[in-house]
Amino acid sequence: MAMLKVEDLSVNYGYITALTKASIEVEKGEIVTLIGSNGAGKTTMLMSVSNVIQKSSGKVSFKDEDITRKASHKIVKSGICHVPEGRKIFPALSVYENLWLGTVGHGDYNRKKLQELVERQYDIFPRLKERRNQAGGSLSGGEQQMLAIARGLMMEPELIMLDEPSLGLAPIVVEEIFELILKIQKSGKTVLLIEQNAAMALSIANRGYVLQNGRIVLQGRGIDLLHNEEVKRLYLGADE
Repeated sequence: MAMLKVEDLSVNYGYITALTKASIEVEKGEIVTLIGSNGAGKTTMLMSVSNVIQKSSGKVSFKDEDITRKASHKIVKSGICHVPEGRKIFPALSVYENLWLGTVGHGDYNRKKLQELVERQYDIFPRLKERRNQAGGSLSGGEQQMLAIARGLMMEPELIMLDEPSLGLAPIVVEEIFELILKIQKSGKTVLLIEQNAAMALSIANRGYVLQNGRIVLQGRGIDLLHNEEVKRLYLGADE
């Protein structure tokens, strides 16, 4: 049984079709990546899973529960975290305060539990511990991305969805972010990844899907897609 299952999902923005009968599955413990050009429907897919946009048709299931119409905040509590493109941290607040805000809405967390979760993020992201009292806005782009991911992990999700985590970062920082994604997987999380750097994404992914004009046109093991001639021609070695 797939942890996440999206079946025949269609989404329209007015007269514009963003997704057409798109289906994906994510198994527990996997890294699954979605690649495709800008406007292919990748971000729409994640936003549909989180139910922050209206679906035209289709079904989304998480751990065999239908969450197609479930409220977004309840989807988070079910175990899905969505780290959107653009980081969206609170620049005036400290690293610690940004992490703390990742638990807002979870009434079961007492101060001891909160501190345990913060320390867990510091283990994964040691640089955040060094910067814990700094304002989020004073961090580098890579550190802000780490903070955005760590804040998402504060809700102890089973599935974390990452939208373009390497966007705008220097190549050496991109490598560090991908190493952290693997570290997150090894900690027991499942990852659904959208990434402009298709080669890097496919190199760490167990499986991948290729979106083109809102449709899934290819799917397979990450390593197979990495060496697929059509994927090479369309997506590898050039920005999406």
